[in-house]
Amino acid sequence: MNTLYAKIAAVSLSLFFALGVVYVTLTLYTTERHFQETQQKLNHDLAEHLVKEKILLADGVVNETVLKDVFHMLMVVNSSIELYLLDEAGKILAFSAPPDAVVRETVSLEPIREFLATDVLPILGDDPRDHTRQKIFSVAPVEGEGFIYIILASEEYDSAAQMVLGSTILRLGTGLAAFAFIFIVAVALVSFRLLTRRLNGLALDMDRFRHESGGSVALPAHAVGGDEIDALAASFDSMAHVIREQVDKLERTDALRRELVANVSHDLRTPLASLHGYLETLGLKQAELSPDERREYLAVALRNSERLRNLVTELFELAKLDAKEVRPELESFSLQELVQDVVQDFQLRAQEKGVALSAELGERLPFVRADIRLIERVLQNLIANALRHTPEGGDIAIMLSLEDRRVRVQIQDSGVGIPADQLPHIFERFHQVPGEEGSDSGGGLGLAISKRILELHQSMIEASSQLDQGTTFTFHLAGTGA
Repeated sequence: MNTLYAKIAAVSLSLFFALGVVYVTLTLYTTERHFQETQQKLNHDLAEHLVKEKILLADGVVNETVLKDVFHMLMVVNSSIELYLLDEAGKILAFSAPPDAVVRETVSLEPIREFLATDVLPILGDDPRDHTRQKIFSVAPVEGEGFIYIILASEEYDSAAQMVLGSTILRLGTGLAAFAFIFIVAVALVSFRLLTRRLNGLALDMDRFRHESGGSVALPAHAVGGDEIDALAASFDSMAHVIREQVDKLERTDALRRELVANVSHDLRTPLASLHGYLETLGLKQAELSPDERREYLAVALRNSERLRNLVTELFELAKLDAKEVRPELESFSLQELVQDVVQDFQLRAQEKGVALSAELGERLPFVRADIRLIERVLQNLIANALRHTPEGGDIAIMLSLEDRRVRVQIQDSGVGIPADQLPHIFERFHQVPGEEGSDSGGGLGLAISKRILELHQSMIEASSQLDQGTTFTFHLAGTGA
């Protein structure tokens, strides 16, 4: 009873059984009523004929000789008929039944009067053989004397079941009804099995999906469209697909989290160790160090502190970008002016390192529609990255041009370049080019942040590089007329 099929079958069998009982009851009842009506109509005038043909009652006295002849005739013609002679009050004066079978002394006159007054049949009257039972009858008045009261169905037909057993047609009909009931039940059970088979299959698929491989088990494709079961299966397929994607996303997120923890631990450990070491040396050997040495130690500690601060700031910035908490506030502005301002900010650092920093701003460029603060952050990250990897005597150029109604931005340097096998990974957070650990040589968080910002602007950043010749980063921004 734990399966849907068993429950549907049990409920259906109960309904079929109840319908069968109702059908049989109605059949027996209508059969009995039909039998009574037919018998009473066929023998409606039987008592009247006897009154006309035989004088059974005269002056309140029963003619015994004639009565015996009538009883004999009735037994020969129809043994189920019983004749009773009644006075005007309904008292039984004589009868054809066995003497010890009659238990009533009188018969109610109400059914008799109704019978004589109407043709609506059947009408049931008192059965002298039983105190409560009623039967069909034929009756005729004996003028001024009483009534001839004939019971048309003796004890042989006391119940509908006996009538059914005594009738070939009724037995055949009952047998056919029983066969039809069994056939319908069998067809219903088979139909329920076929209807619930798909549900059972879907339930098994769901159970396997729940237990096997954490939801990664492959499931058979279900039909789209059709009835409600197909719709349910299609919904489950869609849900399973979403769950798999979520599981895959969680696994990737977990892998990134572990990688991030490892990388953060590595990148924080180096400046922290250096900062701690120099501060500890200052604390232990302060009296032994010259003023120049103390200033040098403090400068190194300050640089490592600044590096830590920048790294933590970038971590928070990248976390917000990954969580999609940052939404660009789009506005139209001149990218030429923004590039000129950013280049001006980096000129002093470039001069101190001996690197030439220039900008080719192009002509007649349209305004771009973007978040000016975020695009400024991209330019700062890319120029700072170029400065870190361009040696003294090198040059860095920021070039703007129009391409397909979009403004193309290129940051080109003449630095050390990036190996070809490392180029696809430079936008990954904390990725380090082999041989340059301890720096942001492979892009670190700056390039990862730049990539996320440009994705928010529906733009992609590309990189091309050759060893010992330099690297170029390229991205595009939509113009206001695009």
